[in-house]
Amino acid sequence: MNQSHDESLYWVSLQLIQGLGGQGICKLLQTFGSPSQIFNASHQQLCAVTSESIASQIRKGPDLEAAQPTIDWLQLPNNHLITLADSHYPQKLLEISDPPPVIYAKGDLACLNLPAFAIVGSRNASVQGEKNAEAFAQTLSQHGLCIVSGMALGIDASAHRGALQAGKKTIAVVGTGLDIVYPAKHRDLAHQIVAQGLIISEFPLGTPSRPQNFPRRNRIISGLSLGCLVVEANVQSGSLITARFAAEQGREVFAIPGSIHSPMSKGCHELIKQGAKLVDHMKDITDELAPYLTHQEHVEIPSLMSNTDEDALLNIMGFDPIDIELLIERSGLTGEDLSAKLLMLELENKIASLPGGRYQRIV
Repeated sequence: MNQSHDESLYWVSLQLIQGLGGQGICKLLQTFGSPSQIFNASHQQLCAVTSESIASQIRKGPDLEAAQPTIDWLQLPNNHLITLADSHYPQKLLEISDPPPVIYAKGDLACLNLPAFAIVGSRNASVQGEKNAEAFAQTLSQHGLCIVSGMALGIDASAHRGALQAGKKTIAVVGTGLDIVYPAKHRDLAHQIVAQGLIISEFPLGTPSRPQNFPRRNRIISGLSLGCLVVEANVQSGSLITARFAAEQGREVFAIPGSIHSPMSKGCHELIKQGAKLVDHMKDITDELAPYLTHQEHVEIPSLMSNTDEDALLNIMGFDPIDIELLIERSGLTGEDLSAKLLMLELENKIASLPGGRYQRIV
């Protein structure tokens, strides 16, 4: 944190003003230049930019009592306050239309200006979806990308774990104050991320989990990133909000397809219809982002199915047409996992789907 104690007090007090919000702060900064100058402005000058109610709150001066818990928090190791005036402020966020004026951070600030990639998806993910998220995160992080996600259940958590398992950096963008871990069961994961990466939030300390906070933080997940991969999502998923922000911000959008019968695939299929790049192999992403992979390591690039899984399923199928019920019985897979694997094989032109829910091996 490059801010002095007084500067931090001004920034925190400004953010704690009821009804002001990030866009309101940015508007005041554009007019007056700095938080201290905002607090020194006259009531008349303030009313030319903001409402009379907010102007009256500002004229009362910085609220030391309300800001003190944050000032104390900033004295602890690895805790930071990053503002638009700070050299640590991430360059990628300066490119978006609504950058957060204040970011609370816990961990390694160097993560903020690494080339980054977002992996998001359903909280109620399938086992295969979580495995895919973990595999993609692990390999992309080994290509020099910092993995960004939201530390939610399901795909988000798997993405963070993939990067951590590779010994690489990851950023969690959360929708609460940094003194609150949500969901609570991710307390250990949060500690691991702080030790190896970074957790950030635009929300003041003490901000609880509120539904409206999570869509808002999604613009930061996409804003920090070169691209965004949606692993599994239904049509109401917040992941589609992240993908929309990514597209609006000029970032690349990728989506993994799945079974046409799975609700968790419908959001990804919708994105693909809208122009997102279909992903069935790591190379679909690494080829697109090749100019940014400046710290590539020699790594094995996995497909969504291992060769062993693929060969085993092809052997079970034989070369005669076979229906999906018999394949479920022979493979021991769930209908959802089997459908996802069959789709991958079909995309690779190794099997063909036939009328009546049957499949046939063609290689």
